[in-house]
Amino acid sequence: MKVGLVQRNPTIGAFDANVASLLDGVRAAADAGAELAICGELATTGYPPLDLLERTDFVDANLRARDELVAAVPIPTVFGFVDRDAAGVLYNAAGVASAGTLISVHHKSLLPTYDVFDEWRYFAPAEEVTVADIAGHKVGISICEDVWNDADFWPAPRYRRDPIAELAAAGAQLIVNISASPFTMAKRALRRRVLAAQAVKHRLPLVLTNQVGGNDELVFDGGSCAISATGEVCAWAKEMAEDVIVVDVDTASGAVTGPQRTRPPDTTAGDIAAAVDALILGTRDYVHKCGFKSALIGLSGGIDSAVTAAIAAAALGAENVYGVSMPSRYSSEHSKDDARDLAAALGVDYRAIPIEGPFKALLDALAPSFADRAPDVAEENLQARSRSVILMALSNKLGHMLLTTGNKSELAVGYCTLYGDMSGGLAVISDVLKTQVYEMAEEINRRAGSDVIPRSTIDKPPSAELRPDQLDQDSLPPYPVLDAILSDYIEGHRSRTQLQTQGYDSELVDKVLHMIRVNEYKRNQAAPGLKISGKAFGRGRRVPLASGWRG
Repeated sequence: MKVGLVQRNPTIGAFDANVASLLDGVRAAADAGAELAICGELATTGYPPLDLLERTDFVDANLRARDELVAAVPIPTVFGFVDRDAAGVLYNAAGVASAGTLISVHHKSLLPTYDVFDEWRYFAPAEEVTVADIAGHKVGISICEDVWNDADFWPAPRYRRDPIAELAAAGAQLIVNISASPFTMAKRALRRRVLAAQAVKHRLPLVLTNQVGGNDELVFDGGSCAISATGEVCAWAKEMAEDVIVVDVDTASGAVTGPQRTRPPDTTAGDIAAAVDALILGTRDYVHKCGFKSALIGLSGGIDSAVTAAIAAAALGAENVYGVSMPSRYSSEHSKDDARDLAAALGVDYRAIPIEGPFKALLDALAPSFADRAPDVAEENLQARSRSVILMALSNKLGHMLLTTGNKSELAVGYCTLYGDMSGGLAVISDVLKTQVYEMAEEINRRAGSDVIPRSTIDKPPSAELRPDQLDQDSLPPYPVLDAILSDYIEGHRSRTQLQTQGYDSELVDKVLHMIRVNEYKRNQAAPGLKISGKAFGRGRRVPLASGWRG
């Protein structure tokens, strides 16, 4: 049986556009000889629709989109939608359409509630799995998480059921999985290993279609694939782009053949490159899906704003990116030069607006209240907030989305100014550790074939330049040490005691964990950021603001 994997980039709630895109993909698959088309999870609504699912009119529109799709697909098609029973209970569902009829509906069994997922909030789980009869083949239909609970793969499965084992026991000859599986650097290779393990365990071919594109802070990487019963990844769709591929599945032998393309890496070697691609895709989709065409960035001459600007230029086109240098009395000449040289190399609009005037006016206005007090972080923050006022005014007047440039390391320990450099519509690199920012800069230059990010920007010690001779290391541990602690604590969930017994300095661990804890309020007010790690600040990390916990 020839199966078409239809990998699309939906916009949440854009039902007409989503249906049109799905139909284009299914027709392309049919034209390429497919007898069955597989679309993604919640393909009609886009994933995740969140509390829009609490709106009856939203669910009604989804059901109308379902019916429109069912009536128009030229070949049997599996697609995701929101199902609703007579009692009003909602299900994350896969429909099978054929010859203008919805021939069967299959509900998702495993509803994730960890990290960014909260499906129990909206959906009821399937009580049983059923096998669909499609063109004489027994097809076991599963939805995303359903394929992730192989008890032989995981040391501690999350759920008591394995829907794939149930489908195999029910006589399935082919396992289909429709997914909206978000990107993280570690998940790309893991996903294929999970799928291959299920295929080998049940001696069944398996095909997965994954959503692609950015929806809010989540980026979906696509990478739809077909796996033989022996666990070989035989065909794979593009990453970070829409695609349609057709594979030939022999349901008798479990063999799969498909188009030969450059295989995605199975190791972590390409993770930084993939993360750059994910941030480009996420930035493009967030800006465009929010109704903007262009972006505005404060260019400091530092590494963070340079990487953010390069990502924005790749995402939106250099002609749609506007860089603003806002030097203060403390800005070095090399930083001014680096900001200008970066803008020229990228081809983005560049202008310089010094902040000495507004900064001095604020100092003069506050002088009576600041009398007899030595300059400290209050004066430093005045500079960041002066820049924010300028950038937000330009955003308002010119209609550009303001992108913030802070990284995960700074956001973790509060080395950022609330209502200052944290102001903006999207935090592009807020899930990128400082050491990874440098790796991304090197990757960007490698792609460009030249130092579009100036070598001096990469080589100089990082500094906020808010006071004379300031260096980040004056206030923070060296970034390689800080990032190692942050990674182990935030993503690895290590405790204070575990960190200290791992060999980190005990006082340093206490200092870093204290900074993380007391700056929770800042992160709660930050712009949404694009997720590329296993645990990002945002929807997937819910920590009390007022807490006595010191672990």
